[in-house]
Amino acid sequence: MSLLVVGSVAFDAIETPFGKTDKIIGGAATYITLASTYFTKKANLVAVVGGDFPASDIALLQSHGVNTEGLQIRENEKSFFWSGKYHNDMNSRDTLVTELNVLGDFDPIIPESYKDCEFLMLGNLTPAIQRTVIERLPKRPKLIVMDTMNFWMDIAWDDLMQTLSMVDVLSINDEEARQLSKEYSLVKAAQKILTMGPKVLIIKKGEHGALLFNKEQVFFAPALPLEEVFDPTGAGDTFAGGFIGYLAKTGDISFANMKRAIIYGSALASFCVEKFGVERLASLTDTEIQDRVQDFVDLVQFEITID
Repeated sequence: MSLLVVGSVAFDAIETPFGKTDKIIGGAATYITLASTYFTKKANLVAVVGGDFPASDIALLQSHGVNTEGLQIRENEKSFFWSGKYHNDMNSRDTLVTELNVLGDFDPIIPESYKDCEFLMLGNLTPAIQRTVIERLPKRPKLIVMDTMNFWMDIAWDDLMQTLSMVDVLSINDEEARQLSKEYSLVKAAQKILTMGPKVLIIKKGEHGALLFNKEQVFFAPALPLEEVFDPTGAGDTFAGGFIGYLAKTGDISFANMKRAIIYGSALASFCVEKFGVERLASLTDTEIQDRVQDFVDLVQFEITID
């Protein structure tokens, strides 16, 4: 089933305890679309870059089956750029540079060929832009998944609330869930957020896994213990891409199938952190993915007899 991804395609410059990079391809939509193509061959991208963005990086997306008809290229402007430095624990980081450039006044133009999409993934952008995308589609997709961050909770609360009321699934981290709900307990936080519009909530906990909630059920997916983590950048977006890509492949949006999608998303995210940027994500095989999913199954599978 067709998937529409709207978000940032950008440059990142990353420093971790394991090394540093110059400008490399990044952005939420880059990670989301690349991850999704391991499941669906109908990933349609809407984003904007400047004339400084290499044709080779666009070709990388296209080689994975990403449809870039909706990628705007503004020849005389610069692409969005972010630079960050991770601390030794790899869970916290300092943002060194943020240059919005073309993203500052991004207007998401949706090609006609995209408008019948059945799955919509709204990567982290201003809530107003995310809402504009929903409003520009002639019919509501089967499933709308949205990512957001604490920055928009600080400066665009009303817009965020309006957009939240229009989506089916919200994906945020534990810190953001607490800020959004004003509850410390993640169980209480989830129940409060589910009254804001979404039917399903994903709370990402980084190296501690992810939680999936609806109003009646909860599911926990662990993170795979890894020997080495080189670069956490894009792991959350890779997770989201695997999640919605699997749902788009199966066409099943039941809570039971979302559990499976969470595991596939977690598996792809575990690959993403093994190299800088999209290097590892861009070179996976189906066998590697299935073996990694089996690792997750083995991690949590056990037999027990209750007396």
